[in-house]
Amino acid sequence: TKNMLGPLRQTYDALPEPRLVISLGDCAKDCGEFAGAYGVAGSVHDVLPVDAHIPGCPPRPEAILDVLRNLSDR
Repeated sequence: TKNMLGPLRQTYDALPEPRLVISLGDCAKDCGEFAGAYGVAGSVHDVLPVDAHIPGCPPRPEAILDVLRNLSDR
């Protein structure tokens, strides 16, 4: 949301390298049902570099685990 842009960027900037960003769920990936709403700033990848997207509303636990396992190989 627009009101969380500042805190999100500040949190991201405060994290040490290497850092990973995962967008969790359809709303984070492509705004889901809220696309175009007045308070929506866009998808997470519009604001931060995203390393992995986990689709779903809600995401399946298996999908979350699969992504986490694959990211741990990096």
